[in-house]
Amino acid sequence: MPTYQAKLLQQAATRGRHKRTARDRTLSLTRLQWQVQAGFLALLMIIVLAGQAMAADVRPFFGRYQGSLVVPNPDGSTEQRDATVRIGPLASSDDGFYVQWTTTSLKKDGRRKTKSYNVEFQPTERADIFAAAMKRNVFGHTVQLDPMKGEPYVWGRIVGDTLTVFSMFIGPNGDYEMQQYDRTLAEGGLDLVYSSHRNGFPRKELKTFLERQ
Repeated sequence: MPTYQAKLLQQAATRGRHKRTARDRTLSLTRLQWQVQAGFLALLMIIVLAGQAMAADVRPFFGRYQGSLVVPNPDGSTEQRDATVRIGPLASSDDGFYVQWTTTSLKKDGRRKTKSYNVEFQPTERADIFAAAMKRNVFGHTVQLDPMKGEPYVWGRIVGDTLTVFSMFIGPNGDYEMQQYDRTLAEGGLDLVYSSHRNGFPRKELKTFLERQ
């Protein structure tokens, strides 16, 4: 009888060890899964923070700049234009900014012709790419213009020390024209490069230096 009881106790102890082993394995697996999930979340947070840290900062471009450039005419003559650029933050947005540029040309008859443009930009989900907000819809929100109505489609980007503004126009016959303004930070101001293409072919390129005022 004692031998029989000893066997029962031994079997019970064995079952207990098996249960504890299974329970320990389950707990170990749960801890491992939790550690993997925690590690993945930590890695994701590092990637997000690194992306934010690497995002371009538009603030170094803020300021007023002025200069002049020589524009060739189709007849072979040239025309001098004064150019002014203002870049600054939007009062209605923490992340948005505006770019305002004005050109004034002196005509042969003494008249002065001035053109001025002002575009507000808002950040997008794509890093360092900004959507232009050029008019307000019926809900009071600023939205893009419609290129299919002959209006320019405008966007901006920052790459390194260069802030670029792109404008795309679609003509009545379906031809398209791209205009590109590259404004690069330089000592004392901005290096401006303007280029235009029609249907993929280059039409014009102008370069000048705009002094910070």
